Amino acid sequence: MSPAKPYRHLFFDLDHTLWDFEKNADETLRVLFELHDLGRFGTFTVDTFIDRYRDVNHALWRLYQSNKITQQQLRSVRFVRTLAKLGVAEAEVPATISQQFTELLPRKSAVFPFTYEVLDYLQTKYTLHLITNGFKDIQHVKLASSGLTDYFQEVVTSECSGHLKPDTRMFSHALARAGATAAESLMIGDNLECDVLGAYNAGIDQVYFNPDKRRHFNQITYEISCLSELRQIL
Repeated sequence: MSPAKPYRHLFFDLDHTLWDFEKNADETLRVLFELHDLGRFGTFTVDTFIDRYRDVNHALWRLYQSNKITQQQLRSVRFVRTLAKLGVAEAEVPATISQQFTELLPRKSAVFPFTYEVLDYLQTKYTLHLITNGFKDIQHVKLASSGLTDYFQEVVTSECSGHLKPDTRMFSHALARAGATAAESLMIGDNLECDVLGAYNAGIDQVYFNPDKRRHFNQITYEISCLSELRQIL
């Protein structure tokens, strides 16, 4: 399947699209569980700790992306809420755990299958960029740790644009930074609302990366379940 338009610029999301956030977060949480001997409470396992963290973090990110909480609020409460759900009083939550998570996580290097092969192929044909709601202070560390930095010309974060996906102003800012037009651009991401619908509303074609093959009823330009499928589109 060849592209219907002569794309020149490809915009990727980072977390959950190229950089395997869940795998990297799980590894980091296991380190912190041991470091702080959270097993001493005797009421939950490391796997339960990870599951509760995911639930809490996802809920907080939805609030952050809706501009209902700040970056600092997200970081300061996620472990307090996680451990509270596991019966741990706030006074017993390790004071350094959130900061340690922020420092350790971006140094992890796991990416989705075929990330490097696909980027090697695409960079010979297109100019590649990143557009991410992730925090600026750790996104560049993630890129360096996973060997992804040199693939991308522009790395556009919500902090540098002043807006969060799916706000069309963030996409407009990214296009301006890249010197690109919407018609010659394509957005690739895993989040239906932030990446796909955000790009659609900005007049940009989209690739929905859906590795879990979740059901939906949205009209999307392209949909893939493996990054290797990008070679069939592009």
